Amino acid sequence: MDGDETSLSLRVAPKLAAIDAAAWDACAGPDNPFVSYAFLSALEDSRSVNAKEGWQPQHLTLAEPSGRIIACAPLYLKSHSYGEYVFDHGWAEAYERAGGEYYPKLQCAVPFSPVPGPRLLIHPEAPPETARLMIGGMVELARQLDVSSLHITFPTREEWVEFGAAGLLQRIGTQFHWENRGYGSFEDFLAALNSRKRKAIRKERREALDSGLDIRTLTGTEITRKHWDAFFRFYMSTSDRKWGSAYLTRRFFDLLGERLGDKVVLVMAEHQGEPVAGALNLRGTDTLYGRNWGCVGDFKFLHFEACYYRAIDYAIEHGLARVEAGAQGTHKIQRGYLPSETYSAHWIRDAGFARAVENFLERERLSVRAQMAELAEGSPFRQDGEKAG
Repeated sequence: MDGDETSLSLRVAPKLAAIDAAAWDACAGPDNPFVSYAFLSALEDSRSVNAKEGWQPQHLTLAEPSGRIIACAPLYLKSHSYGEYVFDHGWAEAYERAGGEYYPKLQCAVPFSPVPGPRLLIHPEAPPETARLMIGGMVELARQLDVSSLHITFPTREEWVEFGAAGLLQRIGTQFHWENRGYGSFEDFLAALNSRKRKAIRKERREALDSGLDIRTLTGTEITRKHWDAFFRFYMSTSDRKWGSAYLTRRFFDLLGERLGDKVVLVMAEHQGEPVAGALNLRGTDTLYGRNWGCVGDFKFLHFEACYYRAIDYAIEHGLARVEAGAQGTHKIQRGYLPSETYSAHWIRDAGFARAVENFLERERLSVRAQMAELAEGSPFRQDGEKAG
């Protein structure tokens, strides 16, 4: 795209520090903290993300002749498929059984964060064709790097449609999100549920606190180094039990607090004066995003209280429109978090393999939507005519 004096320049940065922070954030906007310079730089500066860990930054920027950046995208050269939450391990195995090399691949994502949000970060003053140019630039970069594929995970629906129009393969998934229907309190939310679910939630909240726990919601300067020390201990304990390894370093949490402290919402639980559990959330303009949870010990219903109910409390109190509680978990439905589509888009170099994946995705989309419809039938919300109470 370099050429005469009116051309735009598409460039690749080997680290986020090579891009001006204000220029990046002018494109990213204020709504979603996960695509902010502060969050992405904390991942790199803490060494949670680097080439050695299989996440080699290849961030894309589009600049005017004046040098002003009008678009950017978080891109990484990946040597594995971990930390993505849109699973393509089966694709990799099939491709390699056929004699191909699936890795490295190019990934447009927020590492370790299954959080829907913009992936094409476009300045409000950018021309209408900017998204198309960025998509073309991603595909061209994938070709130049000679990778097997390009994957964009958890973009917005609008971006997903644009990727599809550009010829990329479209995939859907499911998460469970809570929507604020104008509730003035948690009791207002409970009143919208059917009687059985309402009673169950009240019982869970009561029994969680009957364990003698002191649970507090902290943000900004209320969060100190001792809180991060405790939370990292919880995070490591839970990661070791579930996955066998942790992605995030201890330094990451310090940097997160320093750079995004006003966006951090940390629910901490203590038992007899000792921290025993924590749930980490980040706050966007209208959404609370649940991310990490950890616990040492066994406390009945504490996970539901810290991760789901306290998040709802916070969203209602601060007038947020929704809570997105992360990946997986059909158990969230009975607690008011309903099925919601998530999206990804994929470009595959090998035409034959691309056709096979496309056929798979067509069947998968039908299956996912059918499953979502079935799950939605388990909604805890009252049906028309049912009394509140």
